[in-house]
Amino acid sequence: MNDLKLEAAKAALKFIKPYQTIGLGAGSTIAHLVTLVAADDELAASVTFTSSSFKTTGLLAQNGLRVTAPALLSNLDIYFDGCDQFDHQLNALKSGGGIHTTEKILASMAHEFILIGDAGKYTNKLDTTYPLVIEVLPAALQIVLKRLAADFPGAKINQRMSTQKDGAVVSDNGNMLVDIFFEELLPLDELNIKIKMIPGVVEHSLFYGMATKAIIAGEDGIKIIESAQ
Repeated sequence: MNDLKLEAAKAALKFIKPYQTIGLGAGSTIAHLVTLVAADDELAASVTFTSSSFKTTGLLAQNGLRVTAPALLSNLDIYFDGCDQFDHQLNALKSGGGIHTTEKILASMAHEFILIGDAGKYTNKLDTTYPLVIEVLPAALQIVLKRLAADFPGAKINQRMSTQKDGAVVSDNGNMLVDIFFEELLPLDELNIKIKMIPGVVEHSLFYGMATKAIIAGEDGIKIIESAQ
């Protein structure tokens, strides 16, 4: 059986050109892409990378690739990232890593935001398999939790807690993370705005209308989906 994540990374490699500035997210498909770039002498010597992920940044450095902090950049040629689920309009949920704020910053500064992954991530319509994750300022945590409970009475709302230490999971930005398990998703345009308008919310993990392409690896080969927007 083919390693579909590796096949997706091979397809993504074809979009990278010498001397570009490339952003990378997290995950095993991205790790494959780093390894493939490192094996290409021309790309390895000329491309500049940045990443939303501590682990990916370390992997880039270990492979001798040029890495720049996101704060030092204002634009990217391409941002590549995986997701938990994405739909036919390339709206995506990225709920696992809790680094969606930096991921969105990099995606927004990129000329192209390309989702990469295996066919199991694709669905015609986003559903409630994965939670929506929000990053919340610590001082606003209780009022945000109260507001969420009032606005979404059917949802299960959990502050993300650490399994490795006593206490809450803290984001890279020093904020709290809250998982919202909906019974049913609101229309995505409405959900995107409604959550953002709650004072104290930094960002949420719905990437609405941001991706320009998706590279999907399945048993029947590679498919490239273009955004209709």
